[in-house]
Amino acid sequence: MDKVIREAADAVADIPDGASLAVGGFGLTGIPEALIRALHTQRARDLKVVSNNCGVDGRGLGVLLSSGRISRVTGSYVGENKEFARQYLSGELEVELVPQGTLAERLRAGGCGIPAFYTPAGVGTQVADGGLPWRYAADGGVAVASPPKEIREYAGRPHVLEHGITTDYALVRAWRGDRHGNLVFRHASANFNPLAAMAGRITIAEVEELVEPGALDPDRVHLPGVFVQRVVPLTPAQAADKQIEKRTVRA
Repeated sequence: MDKVIREAADAVADIPDGASLAVGGFGLTGIPEALIRALHTQRARDLKVVSNNCGVDGRGLGVLLSSGRISRVTGSYVGENKEFARQYLSGELEVELVPQGTLAERLRAGGCGIPAFYTPAGVGTQVADGGLPWRYAADGGVAVASPPKEIREYAGRPHVLEHGITTDYALVRAWRGDRHGNLVFRHASANFNPLAAMAGRITIAEVEELVEPGALDPDRVHLPGVFVQRVVPLTPAQAADKQIEKRTVRA
């Protein structure tokens, strides 16, 4: 039951080339920075990443992206990463853009064993009709486009079929966690981290504070340990290393 692995490098050592990863966080808030950097050092390539966004230049998943380790991204926001835009528009990176709520539900559904669901989000757009450029060709044309999706009507309203997401691994960050993998998330890190953790077949959680089993109030646990296979305790310096994209929005 003790799932603690002391070093992030050891926790990600078996992630192979071509693996799919669900990665928690929102922007740079609540991202598993230590695990991402350990994976960068580990040098796995051709990674298929599912995350709300792909970090920024030089931080978060942007570290893996800039070194050419990511081949495909499923996400909902890409606006803070110039290298992401360059790779996508030049045909180096395949990108599936998903409405944010749909992405959250696809991860949750995958973690709960639900293969697919219907949602009104995206009906009447290329999300449902197909044709979104997933990958560009070198000449600027569309090499791979999204396929059309099944539409059904419920209560007089059309809904589009979306599929649950599962991945080989998940990398997440929690505020507190015990040796059994029970996790508590704090503030904005509670957005995509629990959902990403549910979707991974092998979930690795870095925790700011490691506690002994029984120290967490069961009513306060956000994610039970059944979803977590490895727990990596952060050093105080790692736990304090928290960034946001923009500290101000005006002069």
